[in-house]
Amino acid sequence: MPKSIELAPEVKDFLAPKPIPMFIGGKWVEAADKGTFQSFDPGDGSVLATVAEAQEADVDAAVKAATEAFRKSGWPRMPTNDRAVLLHRLADLVDKHRSILAQLESLDVGKPYEAARDGDIPNVAQTLRWYADLAVHTRLREPIAVTGFEARQVRFPYGPVAFILPWNFPMLLVGWNIAPALAAGNTVIIKPAEDTPLSTLYFCKLVSEAGIPPGVVNVVPGYGEKAGKALSDHPGIRRMGFTGSPEVGRLIAAACGRNLVPVKLELGGKGAAVVFDDVDVESVARDLVNAVTFNTGQVCCTATRWVLHEKIWDQFVPLATKFMEEVRIGHGLDAATQMGPAVSEKQRQRILGYLQRNEAEGGEPLLPGGPAEVAGHPEGYYVKPALLAGSPDYTACREEIFGPVAFLLKFRDESEAVDLVNRSPYGLANSVWSRDLARANRVAEALVAGNSWINAHNLFPHGVPYAGCNLSGLGGGVLGPDTYFDYLRPQSVVRPLE
Repeated sequence: MPKSIELAPEVKDFLAPKPIPMFIGGKWVEAADKGTFQSFDPGDGSVLATVAEAQEADVDAAVKAATEAFRKSGWPRMPTNDRAVLLHRLADLVDKHRSILAQLESLDVGKPYEAARDGDIPNVAQTLRWYADLAVHTRLREPIAVTGFEARQVRFPYGPVAFILPWNFPMLLVGWNIAPALAAGNTVIIKPAEDTPLSTLYFCKLVSEAGIPPGVVNVVPGYGEKAGKALSDHPGIRRMGFTGSPEVGRLIAAACGRNLVPVKLELGGKGAAVVFDDVDVESVARDLVNAVTFNTGQVCCTATRWVLHEKIWDQFVPLATKFMEEVRIGHGLDAATQMGPAVSEKQRQRILGYLQRNEAEGGEPLLPGGPAEVAGHPEGYYVKPALLAGSPDYTACREEIFGPVAFLLKFRDESEAVDLVNRSPYGLANSVWSRDLARANRVAEALVAGNSWINAHNLFPHGVPYAGCNLSGLGGGVLGPDTYFDYLRPQSVVRPLE
């Protein structure tokens, strides 16, 4: 089946160089050792682009460029209004190039083009503007009332801030992470995931066009065990942000700890949706199917455990099964696609492995899932959505699968539902579904997580902090005002009064 969305000439031109260079100090440069890696289209397995592969020397050059820009470009000392103007200009360019960024995102991640065009990319522009405006209206000097002294607290940017970002929402997470850091006057070094570096690299063209000084934004694509490790180990960074798995998060936290560098970790999740018996069952079943198939289930906070009141089980399961079977699976650039492929064959096999393990442990495949075939794309990394059931002790119920797979559990009363949810060692995001708002609010507060949603799932309004606890993260979150202050160093100034 031919792809129904024609690639823009700008996308073709961007993908043509071999390799696509990295972006350091405002310049496009090849790797110091001329090394490269390939980025693949998960929809058909073909090579999308050859990309310069950063090693330790390239990471060191990027940190030095960010340090130089922090010291000499004037970016940290620029009036906040002036920085905000440049960030607004960058946001305007993101909007202007929305279709180009969305095509790159769709090709690289596999997600439906419309999801990137209408969701991810506009959100990047909104995030840049939101933090730019917050910075303009925030006082960085606050007097402190203390007897016998004139005292104040002043806040300054830290310096070079490093970000290691994942493959599921490359461009969205660039916005969520670097916008507050840049608005505060820091410089940044970004290591995008090796599976999905393309939109982040194209974004650098817009950074230059916006007039942001060279070295303020640097991008070093490469593998985690090389470029990522070199970045987290580097003594020249002043803060670190990582989004990814708890396993890698521990390694990065340990590296930052050795250098006494503050670290923010946004890690995995095993989100639950608690559904009471007073809901519109058909509506909630459709919403939860949409949630768990969104981005092929490759969403850390999505609802992957459905905790259903026993009275609605027999009605809910057939409806959810029907809605899952109706999901249109296809290439991200096919306009009819509702769910694209997994990002890689490795991720596809991970998802399929959990389905097999659940069956081996005695679990019930309410909808078995498995490999999916898409006409015209036999080499794509496609999977079918799945519904599983069984003991809460089964692996598929406890561990993050990162695919379009929901594990269903029954409960009798409120306390049992809360207990089932809170057994998880994760703590990122859960939702409660009920017409009884008093009960919904009570349960939402009882669930241990950074985020509790009511009668919806996956809500990210700017201004509401989004973070995790337990295995889901530490060091702060994103999207809230506190995140801006995370990138400002407090300093007290005190004078004794005569």
